[in-house]
Amino acid sequence: MLRKWLISTAAVILLAYLLPGIHVANFWVALLVALVLGILNTVVKPILTLLTIPITVSTLGLFLLVINVLMVYLTEFLVKGFHVDHFLWALGFSIGLSVVSSILNFFFGKKK
Repeated sequence: MLRKWLISTAAVILLAYLLPGIHVANFWVALLVALVLGILNTVVKPILTLLTIPITVSTLGLFLLVINVLMVYLTEFLVKGFHVDHFLWALGFSIGLSVVSSILNFFFGKKK
């Protein structure tokens, strides 16, 4: 679990460096962003996904991207030192976080 948290933190730092619309104050804020985003994705996101099944089905799943952006904005609200300029940066951050985390997990995750 600690390894996954550190990998997510590395992904947050990398994306803050690559995306000019994402601002992370320092390493400790990146750690907190990864932790809060992980908690929100574990607790809040499934509830929102369940409540929005009709719109998710009617948009062929694209509404899940909006839910991901909402998780990023909620993280921004909860974590001081983390700022997202607007919706498209939040969308890019959420997609990039998934991609970068997957790549980092592939190379540095626990091998079975």
